[in-house]
Amino acid sequence: MHFDSQAVKDLEFDLIRLMLHDFCLQPTARLRMIDLEPMRDHRRLRTELIRTHEFLQIRANGISFPALDFEELDQEIKLLQLRDSVLSEESFFRIYKANVLVNEILDAFEGIEEACKELHLLVSDIEKSTYIPERVMQVFDNKWKVRDDASPELKSIREGIVIVRRNIAKNFAKVMRDLAGKGFLGDTGEAYLNERKVLAVYSTHKRKVPGLVISSSKTGSLTYIEPEVNIQLNFELESLMDDERNEIRRILKELTQSIRHELPAIRNYQRCLTEFDFIQAKARLAADIDAILPEIEDEPVIDLRKAYHPILMLQNRRMGRATFPQSLRMDKDSRMLVISGPNAGGKSITLKTVGLLQVMLQSGLLVPVAPGSKMSFFHAVLTDIGDNQSIENQLSTYSYRLKRMKHFLDVSNRRSLVLLDEFGTGSDPDLGGALAEVFFEELYSRKSFGVITTHYGNIKLKAAQLRNARNGCMLFNTQTLEPTYQLSIGQPGSSFTFEVAEINGIPKELIEAAKKKMSSQKVQMDEMLASLQDEKSKYQLLTQSAQSAGELASSAITEYEKKREKMEERLQKQQDTMERNNKYLNHGRRLVQFIEGYNLRTKNKELLDEVKKYLAMEKTKIEDDRKQKSIQKSIVKQKEQEQTKERRTGAIKVGSTVRLENTKQTGKVIELDKGQAVVAIGVFKTKVDVSRLEFIT
Repeated sequence: MHFDSQAVKDLEFDLIRLMLHDFCLQPTARLRMIDLEPMRDHRRLRTELIRTHEFLQIRANGISFPALDFEELDQEIKLLQLRDSVLSEESFFRIYKANVLVNEILDAFEGIEEACKELHLLVSDIEKSTYIPERVMQVFDNKWKVRDDASPELKSIREGIVIVRRNIAKNFAKVMRDLAGKGFLGDTGEAYLNERKVLAVYSTHKRKVPGLVISSSKTGSLTYIEPEVNIQLNFELESLMDDERNEIRRILKELTQSIRHELPAIRNYQRCLTEFDFIQAKARLAADIDAILPEIEDEPVIDLRKAYHPILMLQNRRMGRATFPQSLRMDKDSRMLVISGPNAGGKSITLKTVGLLQVMLQSGLLVPVAPGSKMSFFHAVLTDIGDNQSIENQLSTYSYRLKRMKHFLDVSNRRSLVLLDEFGTGSDPDLGGALAEVFFEELYSRKSFGVITTHYGNIKLKAAQLRNARNGCMLFNTQTLEPTYQLSIGQPGSSFTFEVAEINGIPKELIEAAKKKMSSQKVQMDEMLASLQDEKSKYQLLTQSAQSAGELASSAITEYEKKREKMEERLQKQQDTMERNNKYLNHGRRLVQFIEGYNLRTKNKELLDEVKKYLAMEKTKIEDDRKQKSIQKSIVKQKEQEQTKERRTGAIKVGSTVRLENTKQTGKVIELDKGQAVVAIGVFKTKVDVSRLEFIT
């Protein structure tokens, strides 16, 4: 991949890098963003793109994934490599957080491994571990201070510190009350100097106060004195606090030694989290500019659908202005695109959009295009955009462009993308145009891909003659004399020189005078192009209207078919219901005929009596059977209760804890004789039948 610093400037890729830099959380990812450039390893490039796409999908679909709240572990890794090193409290906190965060990431991937294969590979060699968090929390409390019980020595020292401080405070309060009553103290009465509590004494009384003079106020009116009674206690406190610091250092050294063998895992945490930081920054940029991963083709192709220039889109969004997307396709059959049209009509932006999106893609970034877009990887992106005079080398614009063109001819091939803005300008129009045409033919013969903006008629003509080249133009509304910023492929465009001049307030008489100085053929050609472009614009509007009408008609047909299917389904249900109802009506009629023909007083009376007799007998059988089953259930239940009671009473012996039947009172069996038990309930004793007791323990 050929990628030079000039392409960065021409395509404003540096601005993309800066945005990515600001999205990063930690230094490692930020440094990578500053040096971000297209990759030569296309396999690695595909992996980078897929990882960014997968991370964007996680965030966009609301999949639970932990926030990347961590600090890098470079310093901790260096210290752990030294034999007698001791990590600080802050270092243990960073390692603890990194370990916990990686564990949360591993948990987050459970169930989505297949959907995020490339991202999951970043943690596939890391095992979930709780050793470091558990070991660290044995030493630190929730406020991340070394625990009092981290060692017996530390606990004893801190208890001593509490006692000494209490005595110091008690003594200080007594002395302060005495001196305040004598009127020796200033308004504040006390102060802190060198972490010691001192008395604020009026300087006129300082000799009357026993103690150590520490300092005085700026005006000299107050003298700060440490009470004599506390001098020895403060020395003792300092000694204890020094012991505390030494003991904490010993504990931290021991803790450092206990996790030193986890250094490979800590390195993995650092690698994993900094990589996720890098990927997350790219995904955040993609979310900001509505970017996606286009389809990646092996053969050179640029098929952009509704492609946006990301920097222009963000600027316009902040200013509340619209941004116009562009759609174009370039492949082996149409690999050179010559764009013409009016100045300020969007030619350069279209060219820069193609170049910037290509550089972004090959740097592992998603691009702001619509689904269905296709792109591929080029070995070189070559740009010549804008006025690049070199004062240092005393080069004019044209000289600079010639040097760039020589460089292009040295490196370009079928896997090169050449972007030339205002091709051929900077010299005599006829001579510069002729040389530009030759360069154009040479790049074409090398089968390079290219987007070229120009006003030169010979370049437009050459594009029309070459089989794999295409003309395109930026459309211009001849009615309102305003550009539409829409690219149209298929024909060259007029520069609309005179129309643009009129928009910018140039008097019409000057414009007419300028037209007279041109050859009539040139004026006619430009007018013809303008007319053709105007006709094409009208045709496109009609086409769009026809397409909209067609879509509307298609939608109406679809809606009609749905309604027709629903209506047929409803009619079928109604028909089924009618048939079912007719069937029931026929049965009803037959039943009515049967009832009407049934005479209770004559021949059917005997039959009816037999039926009644039979039904009565059956009812009696059913009731007898129900009673029998109820009796059997009662017998079984009673037996079970008796067996349960026997089991309970059988287990009762002297010393058993029992509960009296139908009460909550419990007691202890102290005597047992012939089915009778003496039970002690508190201070009371009672004699009851064993069958009334419920065994507890």
